[in-house]
Amino acid sequence: MNKLLLACVLLFGLSVSAQQIASPDNNLQLTFALSAKGEPTYALTYKKKPVIKTSKLGIDTKDVAPLLNGFTIDKTETATFNETWTPVWGEEKNIRNNYNELLVTLSQKDQKGRYIRIRFRVFNDGLGFRYEFPEQPELNYFIIKEERTQFALAGDHKAFWLPGDYDTQEYSTVTSKLSEVRGKMKAAVTPNASQTTFSPTGLQTPLMMKSADGLYINIHEAALKDYSCMSLNLDDKNMVLESWLTPDAIGNKGNIQTSSTSPWRTVIVSDKAGDILMSRLVYNLNEPTQYKDVSWIKPVKYVGVWWEMITGKSTWAYNDLTNVHLGELDYSKTKPNGKHAANTAHVKEYIDFAAKHGFDAVLVEGWNEGWEDWFGKSKEFVFDFVTPYPDFDVKELHRYAESKGVKIIMHHETSGSVRNYERWMDKAYQFMVDNGYNAVKSGYVGNILPRGEFHYGQWMVNHYQFAIEKAAEYKIMVNAHEAIRPTGLARTYPNLIGNEAARGTEYESFGGNNPDHTTILPFTRLVGGPMDYTPGIFQTKISAYNPDNNSFVHTTLVKQLALYVTFYSPLQMAADLPETYNKHLDAFQFIKDVAVDWDQSWVLEAEPGDYITMARKAKGKNEWFLGAITDENAREATFTFEFLPKGKTYWATVYADAPDASYDKNPQAYVIKKVKVTSKTKLKQKLATSGGCAISVKEEVK
Repeated sequence: MNKLLLACVLLFGLSVSAQQIASPDNNLQLTFALSAKGEPTYALTYKKKPVIKTSKLGIDTKDVAPLLNGFTIDKTETATFNETWTPVWGEEKNIRNNYNELLVTLSQKDQKGRYIRIRFRVFNDGLGFRYEFPEQPELNYFIIKEERTQFALAGDHKAFWLPGDYDTQEYSTVTSKLSEVRGKMKAAVTPNASQTTFSPTGLQTPLMMKSADGLYINIHEAALKDYSCMSLNLDDKNMVLESWLTPDAIGNKGNIQTSSTSPWRTVIVSDKAGDILMSRLVYNLNEPTQYKDVSWIKPVKYVGVWWEMITGKSTWAYNDLTNVHLGELDYSKTKPNGKHAANTAHVKEYIDFAAKHGFDAVLVEGWNEGWEDWFGKSKEFVFDFVTPYPDFDVKELHRYAESKGVKIIMHHETSGSVRNYERWMDKAYQFMVDNGYNAVKSGYVGNILPRGEFHYGQWMVNHYQFAIEKAAEYKIMVNAHEAIRPTGLARTYPNLIGNEAARGTEYESFGGNNPDHTTILPFTRLVGGPMDYTPGIFQTKISAYNPDNNSFVHTTLVKQLALYVTFYSPLQMAADLPETYNKHLDAFQFIKDVAVDWDQSWVLEAEPGDYITMARKAKGKNEWFLGAITDENAREATFTFEFLPKGKTYWATVYADAPDASYDKNPQAYVIKKVKVTSKTKLKQKLATSGGCAISVKEEVK
């Protein structure tokens, strides 16, 4: 039920006077004021500890006088809002949205009364604020030179950071003091298909930090639409972070038309690490869903013709040609390479496996013409998204999958050629509808075309949004890879059921992810929305599939199971090959059982970069699942089952690292046991190096 409790107070004639609002629980205190130069400033405290010291706000412009200073306060308005809303899918059945709001209207008298608004919302778990640009006679269009939002920190915090980049987030997270960023930046910037770093102290959001006095602080943004993605640039002498927007091809950082707003700038804060994982602040700053009918949007558990190509066992390409002009080549007259995975017979094997084990769908990559000559090329026309290779029978696979009760997930790799994709989009989506596909994995590997645009600029932000909304017209769900990192827009557009926008499991085949990687991502990347991390790798030696690849997965097998609980996603893949799962059907049972949609979630213990233990209740079922993961350090975890209803006994199936397990020497060693548990049970369990524990809990059958 929505409850809007208006308590509007209009205060006229203020200039430098401070305005204050607190969170509903009074732990957070926001202070807004103007400096002597008429510069907007804000500060934030948590339980009287400084979180953000006095920091400047404003927009530097290119074609009109800057929106930085010379302001006076016209009026302030306050309000309180409290509602509980139900997401289409999520970590909880219901989400509470409760905040106190301060809206400040600021005029620049020397600019003929030009004005803007800054809206602050203070929640129990943090702060959101944004700039608003009302339609007005003296301000119509303007170009952003740079947004000057500051986050003045109260110390040299421990930070979990990625190098600032206009094109990728596929880096390993670095853990260090902020003062050490400059010295560690060069080593942190590892190769990628498309990357553009911008500063020796540039950082991406979500940025997770921990202060010396025990505050956990996360800085990000929410509701990013028609605006450039925000990174942060660190003044490492004064410990001040300042917004740094992604430019367009000619260097402008935003083209704004009034009667619009910026995205929300967010600060999530608590003295408990688990509160960061449980925060829904980013979602709450987005608008409710725009769709009247959401019955076609459903969580998905899937397998796919993917990992075998990632490892090099198979190929996306049908042949080995190196110079292909799409539309001019008759593939049926070329020589197949014999390793093309997306062929009719092989895809049927995956469909059979999915049907046998109760999976919803099969992802198939490499089904369409053009894969021979695309990577790293600046080609406008690489794929048409409707023409299959000769060995991929679209109609027959549609019939076969439908007969088995399984969907096929479409794959659209754009190779960064965005205008080409937009030209084909209607035809491609209609092709999907005609052939029984209701979900698409899109990709944007490589530099963006048109040349000069970046993955995270305003132009591309608008493209990603266009793709989501266009897909909704055809009732298609979207899983976007190499796209902008999420900012909670899935609340408004819930057909955005997955994103990559981080270094995923595929990197385990490209040299490996650090053991602490998955203990950090829930505190950073997942703050804005779910990730298609593609867990479930059981064969941790890549050479088993490709003798030329000596990489290995930097987790134990059991940690792969636990990721299905600690990494929330309504789109979860069992990423390994069916023949491997058939060798470990007892462990595979957990992947079959674990839910992808939840009634409730709990953080049992957590520390970013070290360990996470979470429990969740399956949507509409009396079934609970627990996942625990650790970094390179083995540890003994203590699990309580207080989340269970009192007075009942349940069977818990425990999937644990074997006593001699380790991620680097004995990763596939596991044990499975069943124990009876109640809400009073405490269970101690050893987690191996980069190991884990996964538990399924069901009611005792008498």
